[in-house]
Amino acid sequence: MQALLAQPRGFCAGVDRAIDIVERALALQGAPIYVRHEIVHNDHVVADLRGKGAVFVESLDDVPAGSTVIFSAHGVARSVRDEAQARGLKVFDATCPLVTKVHVEVSRMRREGRDVVMIGHAGHPEVQGTMGQADDGIHLVESVADVARLQVADPRQLGYVTQTTLSVDDCREIIAALRERFPGVAEPKKQDICYATQNRQDAVKFMVPQCDLVLVIGSPTSSNSNRLREVAQKMGCEAHLIGSAQELQPAWLVGRRRVGITAGASAPEVLVTELLARLRELGVNGVRQLPGVQEDTAFPLPKGLSAPAP
Repeated sequence: MQALLAQPRGFCAGVDRAIDIVERALALQGAPIYVRHEIVHNDHVVADLRGKGAVFVESLDDVPAGSTVIFSAHGVARSVRDEAQARGLKVFDATCPLVTKVHVEVSRMRREGRDVVMIGHAGHPEVQGTMGQADDGIHLVESVADVARLQVADPRQLGYVTQTTLSVDDCREIIAALRERFPGVAEPKKQDICYATQNRQDAVKFMVPQCDLVLVIGSPTSSNSNRLREVAQKMGCEAHLIGSAQELQPAWLVGRRRVGITAGASAPEVLVTELLARLRELGVNGVRQLPGVQEDTAFPLPKGLSAPAP
């Protein structure tokens, strides 16, 4: 039995930046540092930062006056920013710059008098933050069926944006349905699905024909990790999303020759290393990294954190 490693996999630039922001803030200011929502959707990362002094909260009501708060990589609604400012909290914004780009698009479209269609998953914090950039005139669609039911103020004044971590293929179908029903719909200047999501899905598509089982490392709350599992399944390959090596079930490996491994954009490489160690215990005797895109994207840190932490 052989293991194949997808390339690229794991951390993206936005996740690297978000974690770095929390660690630098802790080093410069000391604990506690408050983080609104999980900084990224990975239990291992959150537990590690909690151990260093980060306190994760779902509401600014839980942040004491005078404290420092970090907004997660998923972004927040304007109302959350306004509340933090009104309370005089010190804010470091870890919103992924590619999510911020979508926020800017929503604001621009509303200024132009357009209703905005948000393609995304209801309840996801990125979707909540993006829809919170407008007081009204923004509509969530999750499927082609939702497009058919959509009611807007003026069909001639419409634009769309998307969640950054969607399935590229599913999103393409929804966009096609929007264009068919609303031929004049305005599009983002550049697609909103981020480079890392695209690259990881492409890597899985390249890997699947070479293996008979796919293991995706990522937390159940991670949208991009769930999409990787779905991509493999839609190509006819058995695939499982696991949070760590401890969740691997030996029965999945019976009769397998090649096991494909990838990791969501918020999953650290240490989890891949631990999974490979467990697979070797269960009979894998070779590991081969597949060719793929080499990512070199990096995002700047917020003002006040750019100097190396002591």
